[in-house]
Amino acid sequence: MAERVHVRCPACRREHLFAPPVLPCACGAPVAPPVVRGADPEPVSERTWADDWVTLRCPVCGRHDRWPRPELGCDCGTLLRVPVQGDPAPVAPAHIPLPRTAPAPRAAFQPVAIRTARDAVTAAALYLRWLGYGDVRRADQRPPSGVGLAARGVVAQVEPSVRPATLRDVECLWLQAMTESAACVYFSLAGYADAARSRADELGVPLFVLDLAGVPQPVNSPADELLAGGA
Repeated sequence: MAERVHVRCPACRREHLFAPPVLPCACGAPVAPPVVRGADPEPVSERTWADDWVTLRCPVCGRHDRWPRPELGCDCGTLLRVPVQGDPAPVAPAHIPLPRTAPAPRAAFQPVAIRTARDAVTAAALYLRWLGYGDVRRADQRPPSGVGLAARGVVAQVEPSVRPATLRDVECLWLQAMTESAACVYFSLAGYADAARSRADELGVPLFVLDLAGVPQPVNSPADELLAGGA
């Protein structure tokens, strides 16, 4: 359990005893944001992606990841963002960890031609199995768009429409992966908006484009690493 600190609401001056939430790292170790003692909490009037997240380092495995900034709801109705000590290290991991079940060497990938949206989902599922992720299935949590897939240690999203994947699509997938302490992979039939590709590079999300032959093509460095690391 994280250490409790006293937090005073700047609006009504009410004092609260607050403990930041403890969340699991991908390695399984608990990570709690270190609260800055004596610093005044900040009322939340509007939200931005940068303000809602902080980079923290796992004290056990050294992994750097984004974590939600701790917040506290005061009885007066004010939502408070509690100051924490972040880590200036980059968010993107140094590499994309491969599943423990990945065989080496692998046989050549056997694609299926894409004629329908279902074919696109099938192609992505086959590719994940080829990378070594077993028991690929439909994800329990439905994504905002497209189709979600899941396996042990990974969540994936497939956008089988003619709409390029957006910035929000990539961020939502990454957030789901963070919540489940898993890696994530995105597959799109129509490619990605420029903002989505830039954000994926920052977050370390592998992006693949599905060609009509059913072969996922890597379109950013994290995808190249995932593909090369499994060879």
